[in-house]
Amino acid sequence: MVTLSPRVGRLRANNPSPMTLDGTNGYVLRVGARSLVAIDPGPIDDRQRDAFLAAAREAGATYDAILVTHGHPDHAPGAAPLAALTGAPVFGHPAARFPHDRALADDERLAFEDGTITVMHAPGHAPDHCIFVLDAEAALFTGDVVAGRGFMVVAPPQGEMRAYQTTLRRLRERYGDARALYGGHGPEVGDVRAKLDEYIAHREAREGQILDALARGPATIPELVAQIYADTDRRLWPAAGRQTLAYLIALEREGRLRSETVDRAPTPDEAALLNPDLSKLDANVGADVIRAELGFGTREPLLRYILS
Repeated sequence: MVTLSPRVGRLRANNPSPMTLDGTNGYVLRVGARSLVAIDPGPIDDRQRDAFLAAAREAGATYDAILVTHGHPDHAPGAAPLAALTGAPVFGHPAARFPHDRALADDERLAFEDGTITVMHAPGHAPDHCIFVLDAEAALFTGDVVAGRGFMVVAPPQGEMRAYQTTLRRLRERYGDARALYGGHGPEVGDVRAKLDEYIAHREAREGQILDALARGPATIPELVAQIYADTDRRLWPAAGRQTLAYLIALEREGRLRSETVDRAPTPDEAALLNPDLSKLDANVGADVIRAELGFGTREPLLRYILS
């Protein structure tokens, strides 16, 4: 376990990939002389489970609670086996579909022997997302809302761009002065307000690029991706396509553009971007994680988008 502060340790799952960076971060929080809280036990992985158990043994403590930021398969599945071995209850968002003992209200404060954790509902990346705040350290545990490096994908149907942008602005307003941010992926962040400003500006800039491209003429998602993500590894273009779709859905709902079906079959390259073979995107992270993160399920049609 990597010690990040007197109260916080990080356990990183062994699932590195372009989508999960160095792996999914789990956290161990000390909330009493012999009391711990686990955050995001991760995927089903014996090594990660055993690392959480070892952290408790080394601390001479037990887990009082297991908190899960959201139900994606690299964050939540490890909660049930850890709970079975420790007896700790699992807490999650009211919309969570993973097994949990209690749903957490927005702004709820969980009291422990020596510390409190505040809950913030944080929809956008996923509808069942929570952020947790370790009040004593003004430390944020942001799951997949904010990562320590790079940007998180917001992909339909679970991801919703306007909800995500609202979450970012609310997080900055309420906790912009926090002392540390611990994301679900990547390193810890010290300058929290700068990171949140970066995330908010990035979303606005991407939307501006899409609108600028459509101002030059109607375009499909593959055409938009080729323009906007020209310098991005083409293996990540399917993820860029899902991200672009999230913006387009929001803009169409707002009446700022419309879509129409393209009267031809997609080319092989267009089909590979819109409806990729998930097994070929990242063998290490697994198709279940890719499907959850990128929202691939039903086949996407080839649509042309036109400014209103």
